[in-house]
Amino acid sequence: MAKDKKLVTAITSMDEDFAQWYTDICKKAELIEYTSVKGCMVIRPYGYAIWENIQHILDSTFKATGHENVCMPMFIPESLLQKEKDHVEGFAPEVAWVTYGGSEKLEDRLCVRPTSETLFCEHYANIVHSYRDLPKLYNQWVSVVRWEKTTRPFLRSREFLWQEGHTIHATAEEAIEETERMLNVYADFCEQSLAMPVVKGKKTESDKFAGAVSTYAIEALMHDGKALQAGTSHYFGDGFAKAFDIEYTDKENKRVFPHQTSWGVTTRLIGAVIMTHGDDNGLVLPPAVAPIQVVIIPVAQHKEGVLEKAGELKDRLAKLGLRVKLDDSENSPGWKFAEYEMKGVPLRVEIGPRDIEEGNCIIASRWNGEKATVALTDLETAVQQKLTEAHDGMFNKALENQKRRTYACTTIDEINKALEQGDGFIKAMWCGEEACEDSVKEQTGVGSRCIPFEQEHLSDVCVCCGKPAKHMVYWGKAY
Repeated sequence: MAKDKKLVTAITSMDEDFAQWYTDICKKAELIEYTSVKGCMVIRPYGYAIWENIQHILDSTFKATGHENVCMPMFIPESLLQKEKDHVEGFAPEVAWVTYGGSEKLEDRLCVRPTSETLFCEHYANIVHSYRDLPKLYNQWVSVVRWEKTTRPFLRSREFLWQEGHTIHATAEEAIEETERMLNVYADFCEQSLAMPVVKGKKTESDKFAGAVSTYAIEALMHDGKALQAGTSHYFGDGFAKAFDIEYTDKENKRVFPHQTSWGVTTRLIGAVIMTHGDDNGLVLPPAVAPIQVVIIPVAQHKEGVLEKAGELKDRLAKLGLRVKLDDSENSPGWKFAEYEMKGVPLRVEIGPRDIEEGNCIIASRWNGEKATVALTDLETAVQQKLTEAHDGMFNKALENQKRRTYACTTIDEINKALEQGDGFIKAMWCGEEACEDSVKEQTGVGSRCIPFEQEHLSDVCVCCGKPAKHMVYWGKAY
């Protein structure tokens, strides 16, 4: 081992201090670095590679469903933002403003985009004239700025990366179908690529997106029992179209307003992966988005034939389309084991002189720590099988945590008693009144997360006021 290298320093136990555990992983796995601007971070190459893999999978899905990528400006004139009253009021506390251009004060100050609905509306008004121009199915990959007071890497930062889809349709039915379709795209991605189970549902009126008719969301449960909104999809109706004078001529030659949607996920998905799957040794990455899916560690690499055989194994796995790294650095095998365990690499392949002699290698799985001796002739099959096992095992482990931390309650006392066991999802009936929604949070500390599509009848009355219940709601403490 090189003299200037040492084993990975300890990560705070999640049971001791979950917030510090999270920060330790972000720093020690080299995902981020802090900057001189509070709430803004450098996403380092390893962290950005995770985002690139997320982006690649989702972008392919968007394009397969007919969407095209565009790029809107970063700046929004205040006069444009003011056209949709509810929208601007909803974002006002988080907006960053540009008031000078060079040394000259701007007559119309510019908002640094917190989201791009108004920009898309301005564009639609210029290009949508006839029913033949519809639908427009657009998406963009950009950064946005929201001046958050309390920040944490990936989960809540002042500048973050995301994709925002914006579509415009001839009818309400088409727009609602799009809204629901994209929510399902997000849910499938979380479960099939991030191994993260989610609850799909509709936000309450008080919690919907500013300017939306309805907002749909996927909610995930983190290891500590707190909820994380992992993606949202919004139906706007024709409200934005009316505010921005977007009209088209329909098939009956009438002038009518179109209907719009928007939907998005952000780099907070990286935080979700950390808090869903990570452990006290560091990251545990789902194979689909891991920057390195398999790392090959040569043991006693100074001995004849070891590095050559390790290189051969790398080439064989790379031909499968896997992301493979051969670490032939001078660090000791023990240092390398700890390093790639901390970085969450799904599989580690060990190969040394004795393994070569016996025609075997060792495969270690990060998610459960199990090791297996595998014949070199079976390497490709074994690696692919173990990557599948890793995804399935991680998903089932996260699902078990969700089930174990989900409590069905019919009274406020039951909610408080359930929370004594630890944070989690609370399932409880609700009358639909905002006053009761607020009261539940005041009395228990849990807020509404969503009205799930899969409804259950837990009782006939609201958990708060005792009046007839309209919905079963998922409640929880959230990031």
